[in-house]
Amino acid sequence: MQIGIIAGCGDLPKIISQDAKQRGYEVVIIALEGLASPELNNLSDKIKWVNAGKLGEIISILKNYGISSLLMAGKVPKSLLIKGNLTPDMKAIKLLFSLRNKSDSEILNAISDELKKEGIKVIDTAIFSPHLLTPEGFLTERKPSDSEQKDINFGFKVAKEIGRLDIGQTVVVKSQAVMAVEAIEGTDEAILRGGRLAGEGAVVVKVSKPQQDMRLDVPVVGPDTIKAMISVRASVLALEAQKSIIIDRDSVIKISNLSGISIIGLNWK
Repeated sequence: MQIGIIAGCGDLPKIISQDAKQRGYEVVIIALEGLASPELNNLSDKIKWVNAGKLGEIISILKNYGISSLLMAGKVPKSLLIKGNLTPDMKAIKLLFSLRNKSDSEILNAISDELKKEGIKVIDTAIFSPHLLTPEGFLTERKPSDSEQKDINFGFKVAKEIGRLDIGQTVVVKSQAVMAVEAIEGTDEAILRGGRLAGEGAVVVKVSKPQQDMRLDVPVVGPDTIKAMISVRASVLALEAQKSIIIDRDSVIKISNLSGISIIGLNWK
């Protein structure tokens, strides 16, 4: 059995590759140049390094390897597109011109549809790694205070709304006021910006979009998220249970406990 992985930034592609191999799959990785980790060379059965803008080449490689199912894992910063740092091929240019806008969902759904036309199905990101999904409940020793819980409830509503608009997945709040909304800069930068404005005790809320497709752009946090929170003395990280991913959960919890940060997984109702 074969599975393909289009690999962007971060540790998620490495974890998924290892989990898929443990389940007996042959792992074929399309590693995006300048983004994916070199460690993937040793974690794959077959690997090709490709510029992120070469959609036609990516599809050709997948078809040549006989890949019919794949996962997309790891961040591909949209700033690459905005700043003109990609060198798209004709298939990518055609796709970009067909988009209604340049939102994450619009771009990723278009890529998924293009792959489907070629007989390649994109599957859920965590299908081989359900252990990565955020569990419901308190994950750390410290629980949110009453005032922090009010901020969590407020932040969830705001985050869901910006998700519905496909702006971002994260908000930073304090005293039921929005300090920062994640946009193109990403979660960690939004935390730093919002945390500086809030001062000590900011609450970070990261959720899936109401229209979340678990194959595409699943919310991810990890040790770097907690380090960003520590640097601005943020106090709570609230995540949507079963619809977000925690990388290296043991380290995340350990660092959070040492720093007095509370982490909670909540189901959106």
